[in-house]
Amino acid sequence: MTVPRPNRRQVLLTAAGAAALAAASPHVPLAPRAHAASPAQARTPVRAFAPGRVRLGAGRWQENMDRTLEYLRFVDADRLLYNFRRNHGLDTRGAQPLGGWEAPDFPFRTHSQGHFLSAWAQAWAATGEAVFAEKAAYLVAELADCQAASPQAGFNPGYLAGFPESDFDAVEAGQPVAVSYYALHKTLAGLLDVWRLIGDQRAGEVLLALAEWVDWRTGRLTYEQMQTTLATEFGGMNAALADLYHHTGDARWLTVAERFDHAAVLGPLAAGRDELNGLHANTQVPKIVGCVSQYQGTGTQRYLDIATNFWEFVTGAHTYAIGGNSQAEHFREPYAIAAYLAEDTCEGCNTYNMLKLTRELFTLDPRAAYADYYENALLNHLLGSQRPDDPHGHITYFTPLSPGGRRGVGPAWGGGTWSTDYDSFWCCQGTGLETHTSLMNAVYFEDDDGLYVNLFTPSTLDWAERGVTVEQTTDFPASDTTTLTIGGTAGEWALRIRIPGWTSGAGISVNGEPQDTGAGPGDYAVLTRTWQPGDTVTVRLPMSLRAIPAPDDERVQALAYGPVVLSGAYGDSDLGGQLPVLATGSVTPADAPLTFTATANGADVTLIPFYDNYENYTVYWSTSPA
Repeated sequence: MTVPRPNRRQVLLTAAGAAALAAASPHVPLAPRAHAASPAQARTPVRAFAPGRVRLGAGRWQENMDRTLEYLRFVDADRLLYNFRRNHGLDTRGAQPLGGWEAPDFPFRTHSQGHFLSAWAQAWAATGEAVFAEKAAYLVAELADCQAASPQAGFNPGYLAGFPESDFDAVEAGQPVAVSYYALHKTLAGLLDVWRLIGDQRAGEVLLALAEWVDWRTGRLTYEQMQTTLATEFGGMNAALADLYHHTGDARWLTVAERFDHAAVLGPLAAGRDELNGLHANTQVPKIVGCVSQYQGTGTQRYLDIATNFWEFVTGAHTYAIGGNSQAEHFREPYAIAAYLAEDTCEGCNTYNMLKLTRELFTLDPRAAYADYYENALLNHLLGSQRPDDPHGHITYFTPLSPGGRRGVGPAWGGGTWSTDYDSFWCCQGTGLETHTSLMNAVYFEDDDGLYVNLFTPSTLDWAERGVTVEQTTDFPASDTTTLTIGGTAGEWALRIRIPGWTSGAGISVNGEPQDTGAGPGDYAVLTRTWQPGDTVTVRLPMSLRAIPAPDDERVQALAYGPVVLSGAYGDSDLGGQLPVLATGSVTPADAPLTFTATANGADVTLIPFYDNYENYTVYWSTSPA
């Protein structure tokens, strides 16, 4: 069993979106209601752009997103509603039940529907396509009917789930039959995304009633009883509740969020101790995401210390070369990488949530190191976790790093393959929907002085606050160059361009004139000027081969070219479960971009980007200087 997800940030409801929703639902959606600025909003120096303000251009990212959008258009909402309706005593309307983790007898069924709500909301915000708002509105309206039927079904008012309320009795007693709050968190987070991104008023009503149930349920417990409850995976309950505070301005939800402070995990982190070994990895990441939101709401430094310490521990001591972490879903000893090159490494949910944490920390402390990690994990882990020949963009649960590994390895209970339309619904399938509808969310950021360019991908930014557009054209990472074209209104502001830690000798020119910014790797090049429509900024980031040694055995190494982790393409060759011995001096560029040849085990092998390698590969090598 694993965990994952909520989302943040707000987008104004457009007139077109409102019309689409009004047609889909008798509850005409409203723009997110105004509220007083929270302490967080006053302290956050950097702001992300809402999804609809950044559009992807043609390329790998857009292709991944398009496949997920097709699945979101296709999926049958009535099938997603089956367990909710059944549990609340309503007619299932002839819908077929789902399989996998949403089967009627699966312990924490109805964890996926919140992911769909979030993904539909993000898809609508990103594309303006009415079908996504309509599907979200339909699901919300039907969930409202289920929630209204709770008393007749024998549940307390506001309860909403696909399993009985008595499951929470077992959690509170320390004898859980399921990770019940984990599933509930997904519903809360999905409803909030529909409310704030689409503006659906009914989603807010259902969300507040469910949050009131959480307040009632947890408010009856002693501190000790609540800590017993928190010993069972609860997703990001604190994140969803703190985010609800940010959206409504009602401090009640910060109080409820604080009840989900898990002392056994947060205490060592606050004290600066890495005691992650043996913990179920993605049980922890969402609660740390919640700590950032709690810090933003309360100003309590301890929450920020917990989050920054956790990020440093995970990225510094528990992360593989591709940016993922965990083996068999668990953290292992610090710096133990070579010892755990297995079939069940790098669970997708973990990286999804680590990117969420990274993005939020960047808004508080805009360090290039955060963006470097984000690029690595997105490019080398999550982009390749989607199956490229599947029109619905199904995903893999783990990304194996064992020699002779192959993507499409899922949990044993899911058949060990790619996700499916209706018969898997693993946690990673849900976070995969959200990953591939939010790929544009960390490309650009703004502050009071100007713009940050963090990621290099074809995209267009609508910077409405300044009346400016920024179009980025690039073949990165196949090319080491990207071009930014400024449009719109002339004005003076600072353009900050990330100089990645993996490059050297970066070059920047404005309208063909070289610029000396003094910025080195792991920093930002800052260009402050009065920008004119038509100005072009050309950024060159030279790439070179580099080794990434495993910290527990420096003879075990991965190779990267610039930001791209390379892998051996072994085709039909049998690696016998052993790392090939690579002659490091034999690595030679081939004719194709990002392709190399080398000698390993005395034979020729081709090295290609790991995000393009799906079967019988190796990422790590046993190295020989010959």
